[in-house]
This record gives sequence, structure tokens and C-alpha cells, in this order.
Amino acid sequence: MTSATGAPSGSGWGLADASVSYGDRAALSGVTLRAVPGEVHAVVGGDGAGKTTALRCLAGAVAPTKGRVDAPSLERIGFMPTAAGVWADLSVDQNIEFVAAAHKISGTVLGQRREALLEGAGLTHATTRLAKQLSGGMRQKLAFSLAMLHRPELLILDEPSTGVDPVSRIDLWRMISGAAADGAAVVMATTYLDEAERASRVLALDNGETLIEGTPAQVLERVPGHVTVVDTPTERALAWRRGRSWRQWSPTPPPAGTAPVADLEDAMVAAGMAKETAHV
Repeated sequence: MTSATGAPSGSGWGLADASVSYGDRAALSGVTLRAVPGEVHAVVGGDGAGKTTALRCLAGAVAPTKGRVDAPSLERIGFMPTAAGVWADLSVDQNIEFVAAAHKISGTVLGQRREALLEGAGLTHATTRLAKQLSGGMRQKLAFSLAMLHRPELLILDEPSTGVDPVSRIDLWRMISGAAADGAAVVMATTYLDEAERASRVLALDNGETLIEGTPAQVLERVPGHVTVVDTPTERALAWRRGRSWRQWSPTPPPAGTAPVADLEDAMVAAGMAKETAHV
């Protein structure tokens, strides 16, 4: 087990062949993830896939039992946990003041950052409201603002948009894209594949293992076999319904001139089926 802090390497921050175990249970097994400044890296997977463990390992909250963690010092990391990140009994302003004091931010610098974050989050009208009185989407945008207040080099977001309304999801993605554009290396776990499609790279996890990884385009190309759209599947065990039609996965290469899959949703399901078939 090794870890390092300091300036990012040419490939950015991240995990290298990292494993995490809780007793006899392996929560993460040999996962590699790179977070490049100026880019968003999406981590996707179902419940228990290992997304939160991977992010907490990168943030220094969990020590790897094997592998390497490359990350900046804690004061240069911003972390937004799932469905948390704010103090419910404090007002919006008090939340900002509390986090600013922890990072020793004050005066003109605090005023400028506070104004920019509140405007970006659409919270300028709600500064005196308690966090617990905000809507779910507004709380998440406040949590994001708190994680960004000290201008971190590495921004880690654990499912920031899960359970929020569609408008707030759009606002959050705009804020996340803005953080990357300003130079932060962003790693975000998400359950929404349309968000993952906008990321620079995608890491799909399954039971703590890497299922498939790459740019969104590379993920589509790297799916073993191919997927076809059918009205009636010939092998139900290898098929799943989408809308009024079915998708069916085949382990054989796609016909000449066609792509293995059309989108990330099919890619995730097909990659999972390929993994299960390989283990049979």
C-alpha cells in the first residue's frame, strides 16, 4: 500500500491497482482511476459496485490494502458526500462562513467567492434560510458550493445529482463543468448515464471490480460482442427490454461496419453480461 501527495503526475491524480477490504469482504479490487485537471471523470455502477469506496479512498478517508493513491494534500481536496455536505441547522450564509473559517478564507476573497458561488447556485435569495428548509436540489447546490469554496485542485463528488429535480440536475452539471473548466480535476460518482456521457472518461464498477473503462466513445467500442435491437428475443437470459423493443447481447463480434452498442446504457448491461458469461 502506498500513497503520495504533491503535484499531479502527467496523467493526473487517482488510484493505481487499488484494493480496499473490510474484514474478509473486498469492497474494491485492483481499480485504476485517473483524474486529470480540467476534466470530469465519471464513476458509474449499481448499489454495492464500489463507487463510494473508490471515491473515499481517493479522498484519503479509506486506506487501500493494496495499490497506490496519488492525491493532493487534504486542504487541496474538495469532497461532497452523498446526500450530505451541509449543516442542516445553519443558514446558507452560516454554512459558508463555517467552511470559510475552516479554510482560513476571509475578507475580500471570501466575499468574491461567496457572491460567485451563490449566483451560480441560484441561492442569492436564500442566504438567511436554514439548510434544512431548502429543497433537495438547493441543498445539493449549496453542498457543491461549500466543496468548491477553497478552490480545490481535486473535486470529489459522490452522486451529487441523485434524487434532485431535473432543473437542479442541469444546474449542478453546469457548475461541475465550470469547476473543470477552471482547472479542477473532477471525479464524480453518478447513477445517471446521460451525465456519464458528458464526462471525459467513464469508469464502470461491478462488485468492486472494473467492468469497463475509457472515454464514452471507447467504452462503446470496448464492449465484448455486440447488441442488436429485436422485437422478440431468442435468448431471454441475454436480453433486456427498453421501451417497446428488446436489446439482445451476443458474444460474437458485430457485423462489419456496425458498432457493438449504441449508448452507455446498453454498454453497461452488455459488459455485465459478458462478465457473467466469462465466469460461467
